[in-house]
Amino acid sequence: MTSSSPLLVIENLRASAGDVEIIKGMNLTVRSGEVHALMGPNGSGKSTLSNVLLGHPSYEVTGGSIHYKGEDITEWTADQRGRAGMFLGFQYPEEIPGVSVLNFLRTALSNRTGTDYTVLELRLKVAEAMKELGMDQSFADRYLNEGFSGGERKRNEVLQMSILQPDLAVLDETDSGLDIDALRTVAEGVQRLHDDERGFLIITHYQRMLDYITPDIVHIFVDGQIVETGGPDLAKVIEESGYDNYRVGAVG
Repeated sequence: MTSSSPLLVIENLRASAGDVEIIKGMNLTVRSGEVHALMGPNGSGKSTLSNVLLGHPSYEVTGGSIHYKGEDITEWTADQRGRAGMFLGFQYPEEIPGVSVLNFLRTALSNRTGTDYTVLELRLKVAEAMKELGMDQSFADRYLNEGFSGGERKRNEVLQMSILQPDLAVLDETDSGLDIDALRTVAEGVQRLHDDERGFLIITHYQRMLDYITPDIVHIFVDGQIVETGGPDLAKVIEESGYDNYRVGAVG
């Protein structure tokens, strides 16, 4: 962990889906080089937060702000955020029939860097990344997520991170539905990218992902707010005691 300047600053953020307020005044700062884990029970607003951070149009920011690299991006589109180096790893990555993994990565990387890579240039780059991730080379020519297992979808997201080299990666319940081998692959991919210039926000329900990735800071997120922040040991407390003590109206 470094003491570098803030990469992401969320101040008193409020956000709604339709008439329902889900994010209820949240504050969070992620600096370059830091790995943050945001843990919360189902229904606490974790996935809403990840979508709001990446500019999903189904959610409306009703208060507060999101700053990235010193710029107010609260009104930026998802495309603008992606080009600026933000990445969202989805809980349930969608299928895109007819678009190969290779062509998807070519388009995404061109948007990210402003460089129009040839298919051959990108194939070489992807082949190297796939070798490091232990992925079969034929994977690059399959249609994006079509017929992929849960583990293959998550490995594909790690591949995307490896190619796109984001400055901030938000991983939304990346551990959901993964077996131990797939979980380890995801964790190793994050560790391979982790350096002093990059920040990670790992959003999760369970502690098990954190058996493979040790966060610098852990936040407990309940009912649209961060209710406690601490070190890695805080995740172990949740594993042992659950979230009941943090819910509204809890005693003690």
